[in-house]
Amino acid sequence: MSGFTSKKRFLDTSMSFCTLITHENHQVYSKSNLLLASRGSDDIDSSILPGLPDDVAKYCLALVPRRYLPAMGAVCKKWRSFLKTKEFITVRKLAGLLEEWLFVLTMDSEGKESHWVVLDCLGLKRQLLPPMPGSTKAGFGVVVLNGKLLVMAGYSVIEGTGTASADVYEYDCYLNSWSKLSSMNVARYDFACAEVNGKVYAAGGYGTDRDSLSSVEMYDPETDRWTLIESLRRPRWGCFACGFEGKLYVMGGRSTFTIGNSRFVEVYNPEKHTWCEMKNGRVMVTAHAVLGKKLFCMEWKNQRKLSIFNPEDSSWKTVAVPLTGNSIIDFRFGILDGKLLLFSLEEEPGYRTLLYDPNASPGSEWCTSEIKPSARCLCCVTIKA
Repeated sequence: MSGFTSKKRFLDTSMSFCTLITHENHQVYSKSNLLLASRGSDDIDSSILPGLPDDVAKYCLALVPRRYLPAMGAVCKKWRSFLKTKEFITVRKLAGLLEEWLFVLTMDSEGKESHWVVLDCLGLKRQLLPPMPGSTKAGFGVVVLNGKLLVMAGYSVIEGTGTASADVYEYDCYLNSWSKLSSMNVARYDFACAEVNGKVYAAGGYGTDRDSLSSVEMYDPETDRWTLIESLRRPRWGCFACGFEGKLYVMGGRSTFTIGNSRFVEVYNPEKHTWCEMKNGRVMVTAHAVLGKKLFCMEWKNQRKLSIFNPEDSSWKTVAVPLTGNSIIDFRFGILDGKLLLFSLEEEPGYRTLLYDPNASPGSEWCTSEIKPSARCLCCVTIKA
């Protein structure tokens, strides 16, 4: 009975705490009370919540509705630090509180300003992210890591002078804020990047002198450190990357060792620290996304077909894209609820977002969706947080 009583007390305490801090008339989030609550709370030896064991307190904090989390992060350093950990998102996942959000980088009609916009799973709730820090960039990489958005490197133009950047910034969904991470070892743009086994990899691209790169580096979020690893077999730029079964796949783009665009796929095994090569990749890929255990991509030469890669047998198949809107329309991909969304790269009023469901019965995989970015879509990633 003692175990049952303890568990019940744990749950009662957790829910009581959540009820307390989410009560709409409660003033714990007013500026004055936040300052009051933080007094004495930054002591490294203090409890997360006085009177509760830290494991219980962490569970309580993890149950707080998402909309209150940025304010919670202002209460004290200890709360803020916990909200930034991988443990926090793990507890929310176990509690069934993770939500799927679509992060879309949009460009205004004049092509001068870009903004990150967040859409919910129905495309109804829209939230504008705080502006990205640092200078305006192009050719940067975007990766999702532990529920956070990483924007890496790119080509910066400062006072009319352009150069490759090594800067890395992270957006925290829970705290609604950007922070700067450790810079890359090599400044680069138009490179490939992906998350594999909780690490981020950046490969190839152009360097500071517009030289093509074969260097590859790996980011470890536990140490906030980039480490150079075994290089690509040949310099490569304009490429992209994805992770399958614990391995890094780099494909597309151009290489100084091939004429035109490269069909070679380079595969890195982190356990063996080695690269191998396949010859059946795709070239001039304009959009790509990983859905389930397959890669979906579209080539510039044919915007009316999806190419689907199965890493289990390294095979490709093609699926025809229904004709909708302009026949020469270009697409960007998004993923929500296990389905592929095809957003128009151009602002076309008559276009309705195409949706592809790989699990639907044959003949009914395609339909349309009301989810649509408010402006031109430059890139899109999905975050569960």
